Amino acid sequence: MNLIVQYKCDDFRPQMEQDINRYVVKMERWLERFDPDLISLHACYEKHSRKKIYTVTLNLNLGSATLHASANNAEARFALRHAFDEMETQVSKHQRLARKDYEWKRKRLRRPASAEA
Repeated sequence: MNLIVQYKCDDFRPQMEQDINRYVVKMERWLERFDPDLISLHACYEKHSRKKIYTVTLNLNLGSATLHASANNAEARFALRHAFDEMETQVSKHQRLARKDYEWKRKRLRRPASAEA
């Protein structure tokens, strides 16, 4: 997996690098089936100029699709966590669509016809 992290502010930078690496390891478990050479994650971490709001945007390129997630929060770590949670839901949804889970629904059991007439 290619990882590109862009910091537009230096607040909590060493701590954010540790958190991003932890979430990337978790994300790699989700992406084991994809070709690792095609996967690239671009993360952008910035602080609003006037307000104390941190914005984290994630772009995950899988080769077959590009997924986007973003989150805003007053706490930088919470914004990062929410963005990665949103990305995990999108990855699982993409995997379900790729496996065509919608075609593999269970059939209902047929009840035997009653003798009433």
